[in-house]
Amino acid sequence: MTERLSDAALLTPEDVDAHLLVVDDDERIRTLIQKFLMRHGFIVSAARDAAHARRLLAGLDFDLIVLDVMMPGEDGVSLTRSLREDLSVPILLLTAKGGTDDRIAGLEAGADDYLAKPFEPKELLLRINAILRRVPTPPPEDTQPKVLSLGPIRYDMERGEMWRDDSPVRLTGTEVQLMRIFSTCLGEPVSRARLVEDLGRDGGQAQERAVDVQITRLRRKIEDDPRQPRYLQTVRGAGYMLAPD
Repeated sequence: MTERLSDAALLTPEDVDAHLLVVDDDERIRTLIQKFLMRHGFIVSAARDAAHARRLLAGLDFDLIVLDVMMPGEDGVSLTRSLREDLSVPILLLTAKGGTDDRIAGLEAGADDYLAKPFEPKELLLRINAILRRVPTPPPEDTQPKVLSLGPIRYDMERGEMWRDDSPVRLTGTEVQLMRIFSTCLGEPVSRARLVEDLGRDGGQAQERAVDVQITRLRRKIEDDPRQPRYLQTVRGAGYMLAPD
């Protein structure tokens, strides 16, 4: 992360007062990120490692986690994979490894986005705001939910909640966004390029491959056999299609 924070303080986030958790073992970087984000209206807590982050997460709710990958002990990818067992809070990974395979590994673990080091603070702010905008806003209490049936799975379109029988299915922010996209055009294929665009990602084959990873993860949650999907289908030459009961 560059130290030209004053030069980067150009945008005011739309989602002020969101509570962020910054996890980085480098005290200088951690402090710089924390102060920068606080100047942009966020509430920011900081953790020095995975164990410290777990203690904070046990007692506080966060709107987004900014998580460094390369940390001693439990690294960021392992922590992401573990947190995804219980939490759906969006996770933005910071990684010194810029290779596609490394980024795909982070997405497979459950991250919503990644940013390669070194980075400009302005880009970090833009990515955080983009992720927070994708998190659905709870509907008014008197809104009648619209529910999709996917075999034993029920998906509440208004609330962005998924259930298997009577048990909740935890979705990441990106998975909620994918379900929202598919729910607006049921029975119609959605191209990978459109999914990349609607998810707020830059174009390119790497991003389309990242979308494929997200689709695979989502299928594991809604399909009895993800290798032969019944509900989230692949339409050859056209993209993906959600076909509820």
